[in-house]
Amino acid sequence: MQQLFGQKVLNEFIEKQDEKLIENRWQKFKTFLAKKEKIASWIETDYQDGFLEDIFENCLGYISKTRSSDEHYTLEREKKNETNAQKADGALLVDDKVVAVIELKDLKTKDLEKKYNREESAVRQAFGYLQHNNHAKYVIISNFNELRFYFDKATAYERFFLFDLDYEGFKKLHTILSYESISKNIPHAIKEKSLNFEQDISNKLYKDYTAFRSHLFENILNNNPHADKLELLNATQKLIDRIVFILFGEDTDLLPKNTIGTIIQRQKEVKKLVKTFTLYDSYKVYFKAINAGDEDLDITMYNGGLFAHDAFLDALVIDDEVLDARAKILSAYNFGSDISVNILGHIFENSISELEEISAQLLENDFDKKQSKRKKDGVFYTPAYITEYIVQNTLGKLCEAKRQELNIAEVEVIINPKKPTKKEQETKENLLAYKAWLFDLKILDPACGSGAFLNQALEYLLKEHKRLQNDLALMGDLFASYEVEKEVLEHNLYGVDINEGAVEIARLSLWLRTAKRGRPLTKLANKIKVGNSLIDDKTVVTNAFDWHAEFPEVFAQGGFDVVIGNPPYVRQEMIDSDIKEKYMLMYPHVATSTADLYVYFYEHSMKCLSEKGLLGFITPNKWMERKYGMKLRSYLKEFNIQKIINYGELNIFEDASTEPAIVIIKNQKNFSDIAYLMVKSLEEAQAFDYKTSLYKKSDLSDEIWKFTNPLVSSILNKFKNVNTTLHEYTNGGVYYGIKTGLNEAFIIDKTKYSEIVTQDKASEKLLKKMVEGDDFGKWYLNHSGRYMVATGYDLEIENDYKGIYNYLEQYRDKLIKRQDKGKNYWNLRACDYYDKLEQSKLIYYHTALNHGFYFDTEGYYISANCYFIANADKYLQCVLNSKLFHFVKKYLFPSFGDSEKGGRVRLDANKMNTLPIQKIAESEKDFYIQKADEMFLLNKQFQETKQNFHNELGLEKLTKKLQNFEELTFEEFITEYTKALKLKFADKLAERNFKQEWQALFENDKTLACGYKAEIEKTDKEIDKMVYELYGLSDDEIKIVESR
Repeated sequence: MQQLFGQKVLNEFIEKQDEKLIENRWQKFKTFLAKKEKIASWIETDYQDGFLEDIFENCLGYISKTRSSDEHYTLEREKKNETNAQKADGALLVDDKVVAVIELKDLKTKDLEKKYNREESAVRQAFGYLQHNNHAKYVIISNFNELRFYFDKATAYERFFLFDLDYEGFKKLHTILSYESISKNIPHAIKEKSLNFEQDISNKLYKDYTAFRSHLFENILNNNPHADKLELLNATQKLIDRIVFILFGEDTDLLPKNTIGTIIQRQKEVKKLVKTFTLYDSYKVYFKAINAGDEDLDITMYNGGLFAHDAFLDALVIDDEVLDARAKILSAYNFGSDISVNILGHIFENSISELEEISAQLLENDFDKKQSKRKKDGVFYTPAYITEYIVQNTLGKLCEAKRQELNIAEVEVIINPKKPTKKEQETKENLLAYKAWLFDLKILDPACGSGAFLNQALEYLLKEHKRLQNDLALMGDLFASYEVEKEVLEHNLYGVDINEGAVEIARLSLWLRTAKRGRPLTKLANKIKVGNSLIDDKTVVTNAFDWHAEFPEVFAQGGFDVVIGNPPYVRQEMIDSDIKEKYMLMYPHVATSTADLYVYFYEHSMKCLSEKGLLGFITPNKWMERKYGMKLRSYLKEFNIQKIINYGELNIFEDASTEPAIVIIKNQKNFSDIAYLMVKSLEEAQAFDYKTSLYKKSDLSDEIWKFTNPLVSSILNKFKNVNTTLHEYTNGGVYYGIKTGLNEAFIIDKTKYSEIVTQDKASEKLLKKMVEGDDFGKWYLNHSGRYMVATGYDLEIENDYKGIYNYLEQYRDKLIKRQDKGKNYWNLRACDYYDKLEQSKLIYYHTALNHGFYFDTEGYYISANCYFIANADKYLQCVLNSKLFHFVKKYLFPSFGDSEKGGRVRLDANKMNTLPIQKIAESEKDFYIQKADEMFLLNKQFQETKQNFHNELGLEKLTKKLQNFEELTFEEFITEYTKALKLKFADKLAERNFKQEWQALFENDKTLACGYKAEIEKTDKEIDKMVYELYGLSDDEIKIVESR
């Protein structure tokens, strides 16, 4: 469970509450507590009204609609949603607007996140109401005892068990949920301040943590000059990990309070007797005590390996000063209330790249911060809502299915524990069988990093065991309670990572989450290991990992039940060629020469899974569309792909634009339906309420995966059911724009053009008019005055084109450093189609939402962000500019984000060459040629009319509204224009004269522009109609195209 508020911040708000008001309402709350035995026997409908009255009216200060004397009420029962016909059990109102929805269940609903026999869980039901109330942001869910308070998202909440609430707990409830707080938006203020506090303290702690490590390492290097420097670095990190455990332990009752202070004070006392006794000696006494236990120091044994005897570490010489001052700074933080394990996880993750940088410096290697461990190894910290969703849909689904199989999804209290019925005895035996099954589960993260997924799996299992213990108690099991954390760590969780620092951090994070006073730490060295997950041959890499040898107990029972994680995103260019060759041999079902690293993790992990085991990954989504993913697509289609949650271009990871997708796969053959969702926003992503649609696997080709409905599939099939490709139709196909390698030198403006030509007329021959993506549309082109310096591959310019030569001299150093250049530093890269650029062609911007294909007859050069189609004609222009192509491109080409909702589409040259084009007789092209000419003329007249009016305005820069003046009324135009001019009229007469001066011109040019625009739209529809007929679309299919 993720806390909604920071405890320290919440306490600040609690202290500001009206103590007398709370005391008065606490007395009323005690009346509610007196009824708890009766409440336990009531069903949902018996007590919903009573609960709202007892808690929200009497204890939290709301006024219900039925009890309001003046129509002013703040609580309403059975409140209908604003945008559908469903009703929440209750709603809280402020200024007559719903700000919170309430969903109530009875005590039989022990788990508010479980469906039971309903369509949705209580949580999902409540968040459904939230979406249909425009001003609501709070969600309250209760089963009359457990009460949860959510703010916007289902991933974090504050929880209260009302029957067990004491006065301090009631003060917290009142601070968050009272009318006085909700009406003043106090929960929002607490949340904002909590986020700011967490961010501030994270940054401050990270700075102090890294400063401590830096000073400690520098001191250890100076004092131990004969030791290996890398070994000293590893020792420094181990020492830091030990100190972090102590810091955490002294604030969480694992160790005596102020243990760091005691260590420092003990050294001072002993040093009076033994002059050579250092502060590090004092630390070592406590390290030994923590490892083995020490009654005198009130320390129990925590011998999980972190504090095990280490001769090299013990022999280090460290100055007192560095351990004294820096450790005190860290000890001042409260690791119990202010520093969560999650904050530590982020801090540890960030420290990995710094360790790598130090290592590189010690080895005297170059270090590129952009290619640090987080970049080079593709390590990105996975947000909690992602890990939670993946764990819930893998481990969670397995647990749900097992409970159903054993008929223990619902467990009712046993009537007579001493004489159970046959059915009750069977239920108890099944619960014990489920317990054994839980402890036998094997869960793996093959690239575990600092342990985000393993910690999430741990949290889920602890929660599931708690539920099981409650079920066993209902069956009268007096020994229902048992030690869970140690068993889970020893039997359930496995992790491997190539980074030794990450593995140490993963172990530490699991220890910190499960450590309890008086209980030794679980040994994790046999479960969380260092190695190269993908290679098992030590002749290829020294850190090769032999899975069957390392985890024999897992493969003896058929493999892992669950594999989860965020495999490293490493581009194929970064993979060494000999390693890539090994991948090709080991992973033949998915390997290609251009596959990124994460692709191999799919095949590897499916091989590690037991039969019917579940895999849950978040990886880049490119494999669904890119050529290198074709083999992976074909391979995964053999299995039961249960879900794909595609995040498109959403910025899920702070440091990476990876375009991620969650994929859930069951190791099971021949299942045809895939649940798919394209997530549209970060808000939707974090809401954790994904409503997927089912798609048939048979509708997905190996060529590209696009998830569409049957009508869309029919349209795509008709478009693709053509034998001629664009490359064949044009006898040439698509070509790239010019890649100069240094645009600042080779692309010039009108001023620079004039300077060069004035100096040397001959140079004009090499200065070519050029356009970029924003200079043209479907039927028009506006040359913005840019030129390309076209020096060819091997043209000698020093003597023949002195103007250009002299101009390029200033860029000599930069031009020499270019990777792609011609024979001399001033030449462009080799290109065998310069002649085609100067012929008639179709040009287009390669990545856009709305592509325009312009028929260029003037030989414009184009920039690298544009492509051109040689030997094209106006019939092809009409097809590519039609609504039909705009529709199908979203499914045939890679998109960035949701292409239907604003995501851009990339019309890749290779894919465009294979685009099916309907071939027609030359005589049939006359209509298209005529319409293309009409559109060109109409657009020219439209653009000229607008440009003439723009020129009259005399503004250097036009607002968007003034650019499209024809869409404005005259009054709207005057308002916008005077604002742009920053004009204030002296009086009404001046305003009237100004309007009279502009009205005739505005109305005339608007009428002309609107007339041309109407003709353009009419002609556009005529072209669309012909293209629909060309591809044989039905009326229903045309409606689909037109609607999108």
